[in-house]
Amino acid sequence: MSPILILSILIIYFGVLIGISRWVSRKDSSNAAFFQANKNSKWYLVAFGMIGTALSGVTFISVPGEVGAPSGEQFKYFQFVIGNALGFIVTATILLPLYYRLNLVSIYEYFEKRLGFYSYKSAASIFLISRTIGSAFRLYLVVIVFQRYVFDYFGIPFAVTGLISLALIYAYTYKSGLKAIIITDTLQTLFLVSSVILTIYFICNTLDYSVIQAFEVVKESNYSKIFFFEDFVSSKFHFVKQILGGMFVTIAMTGLDQDLMQKNLSLVNIKEAQKNMFTFTGIFVVINLFFLGVGALLYIYAENNGISVPLDAITGKPRTDLLFPEIAFNHLTIIPSVIFLLGLIAATFATTDSALTALTTSFCIDFLNMDKPDNREKTNNVRTRKWIHFTFSVIMFGVIILFNAINDASVVSMIFKIASYTYGPLLGLFAFGIIMKKRQVMDKWVPIICIAAPFITLLISNNSSLLFGNYVFDNELIIVNGLITFLLLLSISHTDKRIIL
Repeated sequence: MSPILILSILIIYFGVLIGISRWVSRKDSSNAAFFQANKNSKWYLVAFGMIGTALSGVTFISVPGEVGAPSGEQFKYFQFVIGNALGFIVTATILLPLYYRLNLVSIYEYFEKRLGFYSYKSAASIFLISRTIGSAFRLYLVVIVFQRYVFDYFGIPFAVTGLISLALIYAYTYKSGLKAIIITDTLQTLFLVSSVILTIYFICNTLDYSVIQAFEVVKESNYSKIFFFEDFVSSKFHFVKQILGGMFVTIAMTGLDQDLMQKNLSLVNIKEAQKNMFTFTGIFVVINLFFLGVGALLYIYAENNGISVPLDAITGKPRTDLLFPEIAFNHLTIIPSVIFLLGLIAATFATTDSALTALTTSFCIDFLNMDKPDNREKTNNVRTRKWIHFTFSVIMFGVIILFNAINDASVVSMIFKIASYTYGPLLGLFAFGIIMKKRQVMDKWVPIICIAAPFITLLISNNSSLLFGNYVFDNELIIVNGLITFLLLLSISHTDKRIIL
């Protein structure tokens, strides 16, 4: 597939998204539309569009690639997905009713009402830092793909590729924010889901398999093992670790994250929001199973055609998340290549546009107090919000350039891992607020606890072999992080019978 054709598809694709955004903003570009889509979104559009937000471009290329990773991961990721599903159910049944009862725009306003000013600002700051780093990292990994297969051909440097990517996202989100994203993400999720299903079809066709034959081949292959019960202590793939990790990561990074919750809060009532979450959960589980199936078929296709896993440009080692784009762009016919490209674009930008909008919303509400009665009607609010949106675009671009300058994949991965640790304090804060209803904290100490807990968790993780007899942590480490935060908050708390939230 030629770089010129890929570039042409990118131009057409974003032309459509920008056209949709302009059509939406022509009717309403107010802050109410940007923050909450005027609270009249349709639950079925939100449920479908959230798939594109939840499944980033990294998921799109990494999950299939990990199926045949040297560490023998196979379908173990599906254990994590089952945990995700449990986390979504907890979010729908416990957290969403709380948010709706308090009529929140930013979910971190809960802490202002429950624990105090410093707790509130700490929670919002954790989100801003974590989501900026995480979203920039996801976009960075996909920009590498675009750079390798498109922009290197034209001699365009990496910085310009990253700048173009963020400029395009900014162009269709800065006016109407969430109201536009509800529509554009529905379209992008359609491309993503179609891409996965059609990729399975085209690979099966190339291998001369029917869908049923492909299912049997994958089932009998070395890639299809789902459940891992061996060696609980030293294996990070153990079923219990993956289930617990998946559940609590989802509660923290979805239920306690402004990004996905902002879409839920755009619905008219709690029943619509819960209907959305349950529908989304079912689709999420099925589509991840399809991703794993694609991964197995990709490795079977590669073995049959003598295709090696591409080497990383930095380390020179095989990089499994480049296998999907390598086969799609260089070994399949034009139609599946185009379908893969549309799916990758959709997965990448549906995640980033939503994150950029959530970051803007959180800052405007949590730090500029735009939802307060005395600030709500200020004439310059819309202009200020647009400047905030632009500023976060610039910050995200700077983080992407920093990742590229580090020029070491292992260091970048560690940065992303450490960034995910910061969700542990959010988990602990919310758990304390919800469970310990009759206790109040010494509010000024909360920022220190939110900084200390991830570092204590990191020390425990790095010394787990010494402390716990060769125990190896995986995603369940977030539980430790949240528990440490909870216990530290408990240590600075006192009884207060006035608390009713």
